[in-house]
Amino acid sequence: MAKKIQILSPDGFTLERDVPYYKSHRAAAEAFAKWKKGYETQGYYSSVKYGRIHLSDLEDYCQLNYL
Repeated sequence: MAKKIQILSPDGFTLERDVPYYKSHRAAAEAFAKWKKGYETQGYYSSVKYGRIHLSDLEDYCQLNYL
């Protein structure tokens, strides 16, 4: 059985509202890169729990789950 990969933001939400998991590491990595790119203009991700997270550190604050 193929594993499902879920990425949660620093605040515990899936990266895409309609996509609860990804079927491959490649799909998960592409989704993360696209999601992160959405914050480039702002220059940081604003987290309720952690405050401002620099984009170079964002991956460290996300959670990767295998379902």
